[in-house]
Parts: sequence; C-alpha cells; structure tokens
Amino acid sequence: MSKTAGIIIIGNEVLSGKTQDINSTFLCRELRLLGVDVQRVTVIPDERELIGRTAARFSASWDLVFTTGGVGPTHDDVTIEGIALGFGVKAVIDPGLERRLSQRYGDDINPARLRMAMVPEGAELLGAGALFAPVVRMKNVYIFAGVPRILQDRFNAIKERFREEPYHLRNIYIKDGEGVIAGTLNDLLERFPEILLGSYPVLDHPDYKVKVTVESKSGEYLDQAVASLLEELPPAAILRVE
Repeated sequence: MSKTAGIIIIGNEVLSGKTQDINSTFLCRELRLLGVDVQRVTVIPDERELIGRTAARFSASWDLVFTTGGVGPTHDDVTIEGIALGFGVKAVIDPGLERRLSQRYGDDINPARLRMAMVPEGAELLGAGALFAPVVRMKNVYIFAGVPRILQDRFNAIKERFREEPYHLRNIYIKDGEGVIAGTLNDLLERFPEILLGSYPVLDHPDYKVKVTVESKSGEYLDQAVASLLEELPPAAILRVE
C-alpha cells in the first residue's frame, strides 16, 4: 500500500482569483513521482479555526499532509496559529528561528518579522542545515510557505523522506473516441482491478482522440494489463504506446 497524502492550500487570494494556485500541481506531481498517493486537495481561507479543524481532520485521514500559504509576517498569516489550535497546543517562538531572524535583520527586527519564528509547540524543524527557513513539521503535517519558489526549494530539500515504491506508467494514444473504447476499458478493470486507469479525451490533436494511462506499482502487473488492453483494441486504433 502506498502512503497517502492530503494537500491544504490556504489563502483568500486563491479563493478570490487574485492568485493562481500552482503549488498543488507541483506537490501532486512530485509526490506521485515519489510513489505517494495524493487523495485530496482542498483550498480554504485564512481563518484560524478552519485551518486548525482542517489540518487535524486531514492528519487523521492521511499519512502525510502538506499545507501551503499563510506563513509570514502579515495579519493574514495565521497558518501556524491555526494548526497549533487544531492540535491543542500553543504557538511559540522557536529560539533557533528567532536567532536566525535576528542575525538576518539586525536592528531592523520587529514583532512582525518575529512572527516568522513561530511554530506549534512540539513541532520539528526539517532541513535546518540547508535552508534559511526550515520546513515546520507538526506530527504528520508539513507546513510550507505559499510562494511557489520557496515551497519548491524547501520541498526538494526534504523530499527523499517521502519516497516510496514508485508507480510504473504507460501512456497509450488512441485514434478512437471514448465512446468507442469505454467498454474495453471497463473490461480491462474487471480483469486487472489493481491498476490505476485514466482516460483523457483530446480535442485539439489531429492524430489521436484519447490518451489512456495505465499505472501500477508492479511493473509485471502493468505489463500484463497493457498487453491485454492492446489485444482487445483494434490495431488501427492505436497510434503509439509510451
């Protein structure tokens, strides 16, 4: 069984359309490559109580939880406080983060900037040696900033801790439409119930109409399923297999 994951995107700016969320796309893609099964993505506003309830619920539901957004010095950066509230602990100043911030800002340090040193009580800091601002882990919840470049740098610094047995993937490009091949795909799932099967219509490509993806953590099982599917499809309907 793969580890499962849930992703919480936090920010009024995403819900209002002012900012486009690309963090969930990045995390879903990278976690898939690491063999982790992402099962839920949700977007919520900058509200302490809601952040806390959502983080606690996700923590109980999935092996790994990733939050992005709401980490910083301004009034709407309430993710740390919200997650602390959700786990029934205080939000406290981490001495190591406080020292780093003081060294960076010197006489310009102020209460707003010190908010960036807050963590839920009992949290662990990851990547402390490689990152100016380490990732905060509270139980199985990993707390990231919402700025995509910062999130990506921090995730890449710690991603190997999430690695599982990888998914094996085959892409099949088919000239017939979904209505023609739907029955064949349904039959394939009955014969190979453990595969992950995707069917995606393509409207703007002259050579094929559907991209079918077949995934499994067993390369042998995947090969058997793909071979079975190719036997059932008319040879003229298959553009290519990757």
